[in-house]
Amino acid sequence: MNKVVLFLLAIVASFSLEAQIETPAPSPASKLMQTVGLTEVMVEYSRPSMRGRAVFGELVPYGKLWRTGANAYTKISFDTDVTISGQEVKSGTYSIFTKPGEKNWQVFFYTDTQGGGTPREWDDAKVVAKATVPVYPMDMPVETFTITIDDVKSNGANIGIIWENVYVAIPFGVPADKAVMSSIDKALAGPTAGDYYTAAVYYSSENKDINKAKEWMDKAMSMTEKPAFWQLRQQSLILAKAGDKKGAIEVAKKSLMGAEAAGNDDYVKMNKDSLKEWGAK
Repeated sequence: MNKVVLFLLAIVASFSLEAQIETPAPSPASKLMQTVGLTEVMVEYSRPSMRGRAVFGELVPYGKLWRTGANAYTKISFDTDVTISGQEVKSGTYSIFTKPGEKNWQVFFYTDTQGGGTPREWDDAKVVAKATVPVYPMDMPVETFTITIDDVKSNGANIGIIWENVYVAIPFGVPADKAVMSSIDKALAGPTAGDYYTAAVYYSSENKDINKAKEWMDKAMSMTEKPAFWQLRQQSLILAKAGDKKGAIEVAKKSLMGAEAAGNDDYVKMNKDSLKEWGAK
């Protein structure tokens, strides 16, 4: 083998070695998972950084369609049907595109989920939901583009978009109440103590019929041979909310004794605080 061939092989080998070197991605990929009510939400996106650049109005022009991140389309998945700005959206995966503005952003949920940048040909028929949301300026700059699920409640949350000195929130709703009510109706056709207890706690926490919650809790406790201190705690709260402070105090004292025996300091404190609030002696 002559010297020229050996030299060329050495060059090829050096390029092969260089190709195996890994370096950090300038816009690393991220995956966010969050349960909202009974719905699993997942966001997949890439996270560019400011790196000394002005972002909104310059790097990301106002009024121009943006991929809402970097690299591949930013995607969001819902495992149940949801509502976005009053629009019904079926369970599935969608890409998120935005048109940032100084005061407001337009947000689009799009059925195409494969690709990078923005679609070459935008198709309004592929928009399953759109919303216009206000811009909230922030005092503290955020270096790296961030998507969050904020203000999580049993019936919905906000998709938060944060970068530079800007925060926007896109609210969405989930059918937790409908699903729970259906589950309650089904379970109470032949309910167990656990079914009565779960239904009572839900009714109380969601400010539904407190008398019905009290009725179900009474049934749950009557069917339970030795209620746990955490069950008694919920019963006392329902009694207090229903206006029976005397009954609430009596049950809270039992919960306190059980919590002390179990060494659960959190429940000890909660019961003591409630007893003081309800005027126990």
